[in-house]
Amino acid sequence: MAARTPSPAPGRPVGTVTRGTTNPNRLRRMDRWIADAHGAALRRAVAPVAVDLGYGAAPWTAVELLGRLRTAAPRVQVVGIEIEPARVAAARPYEREGLSFRHGGFEVPLDGGARPALIRAANVLRQYDEEQVAAVWERLCRRLAPDGLLVEGTCDEIGRRHVWVALGPEGARTVTFATRLGSLERPSDLAERLPKALIHRNVPGEAVHAFLRDFDRAWAAAAPYASLGARQRWIRTARSLAADWPLTDGPRRWRQGELTVRWDALRPGGPRA
Repeated sequence: MAARTPSPAPGRPVGTVTRGTTNPNRLRRMDRWIADAHGAALRRAVAPVAVDLGYGAAPWTAVELLGRLRTAAPRVQVVGIEIEPARVAAARPYEREGLSFRHGGFEVPLDGGARPALIRAANVLRQYDEEQVAAVWERLCRRLAPDGLLVEGTCDEIGRRHVWVALGPEGARTVTFATRLGSLERPSDLAERLPKALIHRNVPGEAVHAFLRDFDRAWAAAAPYASLGARQRWIRTARSLAADWPLTDGPRRWRQGELTVRWDALRPGGPRA
């Protein structure tokens, strides 16, 4: 039986309070990927709403999300949702046109029961048990608009290394690895930022472990390209990986220090396990 998130008392938000750690620009890589990958859907929406779920002790990530999404979809509205009432109160002075904050959790409370075009949940599920992730994903995906997107993942404290899963209403679609290339010794350094659904699966016999092993091997084989810069080495690595793994992006995103692979290729217990 799938694990479930705890059932709150009626009227209480669903979920638990996070540590709340946040820093300006921490989520810039994720935000830029979202604007590129989901910008067209946000532009098509009649009244696009993006949710920054669990934004933490300070509102910087929600403020920045609005600015970055509006480069792709000028009509988007951002709602920051936090389960800790004091954090909502502290964020209210930052409200402005297109940006608001409210108390809530995984139920994603929006006016009139609106269904968001985007839910971003960064560094939220890290504290949950792996067995709870599927139920949280399912709950959040049910709240999405028909062509909506859920982005759930983890990054380090200053945003150099990210791994996130993109999900639609039907479930998980892709996994993206993103990094500041100058800080990377080997791709498997990103393993410590795997989302909760994958981080305990980085062991022999699991698909994500095989992927990171091949990622490191391709990176090592591309060492001669380092003389041209870390970006060229990453691009060469991605081209090599694409021969054996279902990558969904190409050089335009690889140049940003990103690489995206289909979820089915990495899911726990998958075909390469």
